[in-house]
Amino acid sequence: MPVPWFLLSLALGRSPVVLSLERLVGPQDATHCSPGLSCHLWDSDILCLPGDIVPAPGPVLAPTHLQTELVLRCQKETDCDLCLRVAVHLAVHGHWEEPEDEEKFGGAADSGVEEPRNASLQAQVVLSFQAYPTARCVLLEVQVPAALVQFGQSVGSVVYDCFEAALGSEVRIWSYTQPRYEKELNHTQQLPDCRGLEVRNSIPSCWALPWLNVSADGDNVHLVLNVSEEQHFGLSLYWNQVQGPPKPRWHKNLTGPQIITLNHTDLVPCLCIQVWPLEPDSVRTNICPFREDPRAHRNLWQAARLRLLTLQSWLLDAPCWLPAEAALCWRAPGGDPCQPLVPPLSWENVTVDKVLEFPLLKGHPNLCVQQVNSSEKLQLQECLWADSLGPLKDDVLLLETRGPQDNRSLCALEPSGCTSLPSKASTRAARLGEYLLQDLQSGQCLQLWDDDLGALWACPTDKYIHKRWALVWLACLLFAAALSLILLLKKDHAKAAARGRAALLLYSADDSGFERLVGALASALCQLPLRVAVDLWSRRELSAQGPVAWFHAQRRQTLQEGGVVVLLFSPGAVALCSEWLQDGVSGPGAHGPHDAFRASLSCVLPDFLQGRAPGSYVGACFDRLLHPDAVPALFRTVPVFTLPSQLPDFLGALQQPRAPRSGRLQERAEQVSRALQPALDSYFHPPGTPAPGRGVGPGAGDGT
Repeated sequence: MPVPWFLLSLALGRSPVVLSLERLVGPQDATHCSPGLSCHLWDSDILCLPGDIVPAPGPVLAPTHLQTELVLRCQKETDCDLCLRVAVHLAVHGHWEEPEDEEKFGGAADSGVEEPRNASLQAQVVLSFQAYPTARCVLLEVQVPAALVQFGQSVGSVVYDCFEAALGSEVRIWSYTQPRYEKELNHTQQLPDCRGLEVRNSIPSCWALPWLNVSADGDNVHLVLNVSEEQHFGLSLYWNQVQGPPKPRWHKNLTGPQIITLNHTDLVPCLCIQVWPLEPDSVRTNICPFREDPRAHRNLWQAARLRLLTLQSWLLDAPCWLPAEAALCWRAPGGDPCQPLVPPLSWENVTVDKVLEFPLLKGHPNLCVQQVNSSEKLQLQECLWADSLGPLKDDVLLLETRGPQDNRSLCALEPSGCTSLPSKASTRAARLGEYLLQDLQSGQCLQLWDDDLGALWACPTDKYIHKRWALVWLACLLFAAALSLILLLKKDHAKAAARGRAALLLYSADDSGFERLVGALASALCQLPLRVAVDLWSRRELSAQGPVAWFHAQRRQTLQEGGVVVLLFSPGAVALCSEWLQDGVSGPGAHGPHDAFRASLSCVLPDFLQGRAPGSYVGACFDRLLHPDAVPALFRTVPVFTLPSQLPDFLGALQQPRAPRSGRLQERAEQVSRALQPALDSYFHPPGTPAPGRGVGPGAGDGT
């Protein structure tokens, strides 16, 4: 059933129709200004160096407003280019300085010297243009006679003709004086595309431009290119960045007509489409149809993740710019909400891929970063230090506040608020208040933050929680342990055989055919005494939790139960691992809601780098798809098996560490091999036969 909010039916964007434009003849740039002013175009291609704002000793000219107008620059009647005319309005800022001698003696000291107020004002105005992939600066000189100088009033404008830009592009314009007396002006202009009747008839490159519609049906998004048979054109998907060049996502040269299908999970607000005919000097038309799409905004937050760089610094990875703020919060065990540490620490504005720092002295697993958008809705929360420092601790966070004359007060952060210490309240922190203060004075608490206004301390409470009932519990535990030991010795072997060892299977979703091959392997392993977890069977949890949270939960449960993590290597997985090892970051791909392998690298790599992987990880790859030597050396510190040739050894590595070697291992390997063979035959098809499940579109197995 079609989705009403998405029936865009866009024909090359939402640019306004251009009905009539002024025509300029000739390729030369020019300038003109308001009556009474004189202006000159000094240079149409200079280096933009705005510099810092400098104080003005007297009256100066400064730009106050920018206006733009679209015109056509034509060589012939039907050979034109779209051009952007810019008008800069100027005003006088500051005042003349009265000469001291004139005030003292009642007249000018030297009648031969021209008074400052009779001099004309002059300014050099810089116009900077940026329109991907071109950038340009021009320098205009403007002179205003003294008779027109009125302080704080506009004196007129100077007009520049004109800046040529591609149809459908976005042009960013900055204007400032040189030297700079005021903050620069900026303006963004969206140029129309070939939809305008006059533009289309006057610009030759528009005559053969492909016609594009965007629509949706259920979970699929369709790009429909209605062009003539056998017409060749290029199609590119990219992320449009607020700062920096666009990030390419997918590119293909196609022959029309075509229908390109995208999954709705690939949509983010900055995903844009560029289309052009494969002809010399053809126009490239850009549209960004998903800017206001609610599903695209939800996908963006699901793809965003926080990444810890050092103890004090972290950054936000996301495909697009996000309007957000972040603050530290304290998360106690038991599922209580994470409590923001505001005050004493304040909210910080967050920019994608820009390092943010909190002045921490020590890290703590209970310290988390929570992020909200401009509508104050919690969007993202992650305990960055938990990966390196372990699970949440049952600690109490003490907030120390310092006042004048060395006055100091302490309170303990609890779900009900901050409890003053000492206190007679009935809360947990109040009951332990005396002990917590003693621990703080004796240096047993960990200081997390410190400045002139206060400090944060984390005080452990485990010893107080168990102290009162230690003797009673000790007797009960000894009795229960003796009884349980007898029962466990009898039932341990049967229980292990019935329940099976946990196995978490991680892979890179190179294409749909490889995903079916992974599904066949996981299903075959489930027929053995193994409990297999794979993201293919957990799409609903992945969409709800996000891949990072889902993987952390699965990894923690698997390793706590003595299970094993299986890294299934493919060309795509090897490429991602190599990028991480080289740059310490993931590749340019999006963190989709089902991309568990990419999300897992930030946690898997530390296990290998710190020597914790042997015994908990094994590797595997398929015989005809990847040679084990292609796996990065770091991951070969654990066994890497090829399938199905080494299935017996692979299944032996998946058994419990202390389980005896079963005589049925070869029989089970043959069982898995038989279950895997149809999927292998389907994936490794004969030469010249198209692979099942592979079609046109991003990530369709062509490496683009």
